[in-house]
Amino acid sequence: METARVEPVRNVAIVSSVGAGKTLLCESLLYVGGVIPSLGSVTEGTTVSDFEPEELRHRTSTSTSLLQFNWNQTHINLIDTPGALDLLGEPMAALRAVDAVIIVVGGNSGVRTELVRLWLKIEELGLPCLLFVNGLDKEGTSFDNALETCRQHFGSTPLPLAVPVNQGRAIDEVYDIWHKKLIRSGPMSSKVEQVAAGDDLQEFSSNAHKQLMEAVAETDELLLERYLSQGELAQAELLDGLRRGTQMRRFLPAYAGSAVQNVGVWSLLDAIVLLLPSPRERGADHPWQGTHPETNGICERKGSAEEPLSAYVFKTLIDPFVGRLSYCRVLSGTVQADATVWNASKQVREKLGHFYKVLGKRHVPVESAQAGDIVAIGKLKDTQTGDTLCQESAPIRYAGLGMPKPILSFAVDAKSKAEIDKVSLGLHKLIEEDPTLEFTRNPETKEMVLSGMGQFHIDLALEKLQRKFGADVALHTPKIAYRETIKSQSQAQGKYKKQTGGHGQYGDCWLEVVPQPRGHGFAFGNRVVGGAIPRNFIPAVEKGVLEAMHEGPLSGFPVVDVRVTVYDGSYHTVDSSEMSFKIAAAMALKKAMETAHPVLLEPVMRVDIDSPTDTVGAVMGDLNARRGRIVSVTALAHMERITAMVPLAELLRYATALNAVTGGRASYVMEFDHYDEVPRDLTVKLIERQRAERHITVAH
Repeated sequence: METARVEPVRNVAIVSSVGAGKTLLCESLLYVGGVIPSLGSVTEGTTVSDFEPEELRHRTSTSTSLLQFNWNQTHINLIDTPGALDLLGEPMAALRAVDAVIIVVGGNSGVRTELVRLWLKIEELGLPCLLFVNGLDKEGTSFDNALETCRQHFGSTPLPLAVPVNQGRAIDEVYDIWHKKLIRSGPMSSKVEQVAAGDDLQEFSSNAHKQLMEAVAETDELLLERYLSQGELAQAELLDGLRRGTQMRRFLPAYAGSAVQNVGVWSLLDAIVLLLPSPRERGADHPWQGTHPETNGICERKGSAEEPLSAYVFKTLIDPFVGRLSYCRVLSGTVQADATVWNASKQVREKLGHFYKVLGKRHVPVESAQAGDIVAIGKLKDTQTGDTLCQESAPIRYAGLGMPKPILSFAVDAKSKAEIDKVSLGLHKLIEEDPTLEFTRNPETKEMVLSGMGQFHIDLALEKLQRKFGADVALHTPKIAYRETIKSQSQAQGKYKKQTGGHGQYGDCWLEVVPQPRGHGFAFGNRVVGGAIPRNFIPAVEKGVLEAMHEGPLSGFPVVDVRVTVYDGSYHTVDSSEMSFKIAAAMALKKAMETAHPVLLEPVMRVDIDSPTDTVGAVMGDLNARRGRIVSVTALAHMERITAMVPLAELLRYATALNAVTGGRASYVMEFDHYDEVPRDLTVKLIERQRAERHITVAH
């Protein structure tokens, strides 16, 4: 059992697009840090941070993993996150738990849309960053081109601090501008060799160091005066200015290297310790903002162990054998394992389980945690991802994760009726792990619907469902919840008369149906005079109308936006009853709607698409082909946002189509906006298809 740490701490998330080599960089950082004896391989499935069966099968990160180790008297909590756009929720959540970020870009892969979206989140949170240009051992890569690409997409000028001496397969060293040394290393040894620059690099070294001093001096008036008067800055002044400039996001320190060749990694690891803020420093400059759960007044914590306890759950793992593990960032205060705390999000007391320090899939128990620590907590009963844990006598609640919304949906069919409950339970457990998944039961279509961020996201969820919970399902396109309404006014009589000997059944009513404005729903009126229908039977008429509206005359879809008024009828003193008037009302509504020009309505979604400028025309053309109506096009920092109204029927596979049109560089979100009339030619096809499906169902 380990005790609480006493050395300085760095909490860092590492983010990238798919293929930039982020997981290999984590592996190399562990290798240089002396944590592992040799470099693992993504291809061979031997890396520390990728250990889930799905990660080994797909050879890519699919879940956030925590890598905790000590180096140079500093405790480093490194959070490795997936790079796939479909899994954007994972790094989004991790950013809420850290004080700084390492951005990894490939030497020739550019900056993709998922990295741009993460950069916007990083800016929103005000997190200082380091940039690592990876893969410079490959032919055709360029450190300078990568920096220029980052400058264009991020709007922030990278400041080179470790540059490649040679690029391509021969790369085995970088020049560290801060240390003014050549840093040599390789994949067969975690040792690094620091060598003074030779004569051939003296001019480059002098110019690079001068540019570094100028960049640092420009961030502070006192440093600028000293630099102008003395012509240079002392090393201590330079380091202090470099740290403050990094933490204030005045510049983006950039490092070059190759994770697979273990080149340039030592300089990056050194920068994590030298340049990035500790939790206490970060909290002093940017206090953690929250609200009081009862008064909603603003509260804050500065990240001190002396403050009342507050902690934030940013990740949940549920394993059928190990149970639930909650990854938690302690923002303030100190807490012991097995203590009782207050869940400010759920307003309940929570008994904490054991605390663990984590290195990939390895868990080491610890007795306590304090401000700045990240720990895994076992078997929390009520706490979920995004919840705040705090001291009950000093409550605070931090904002939720604000995760991206699902954009792709499938209907889920269990292989047998016996497995329906297993499927439902398993999917609800997976949603606790991954809040960007959504699982609902559509009461209209009677379908179970699973929604996610893309096809890869859905496929991963089903793989986990089968592995963890033994549930197999089949997917198909979900049915669309169409509606029916009318376009003109109409009247009709419904008369129900049945004589069976003794008391019979008699109900007679005249209804008027009038279309309502779109979205106004149903309204019922009564204009019966003279007691043609006794007052006590009017509610039965309304009930009969409402029940009949569940199935419209065209295709059996619910009826909306109609005003129905009963204005005449007749009754029998003995045979009339509530049931007879319900049946009569349903008959009258069906007749009236058939002559009121019924039409089908379809759900129309508001879609916001962030697209690179060079693909905006193609995206808009594709939207027009999908019966979309462009509302606006707005220029963003590095993209353009197209807002459009598009029928849901045209968006069921839009994620795949958008990737094809933009080369995977665009992203979108959508939400329901309104119902609108289906074009006549499509209405005919929909009615025929609906009738065919009903015929098949009846035949079975």
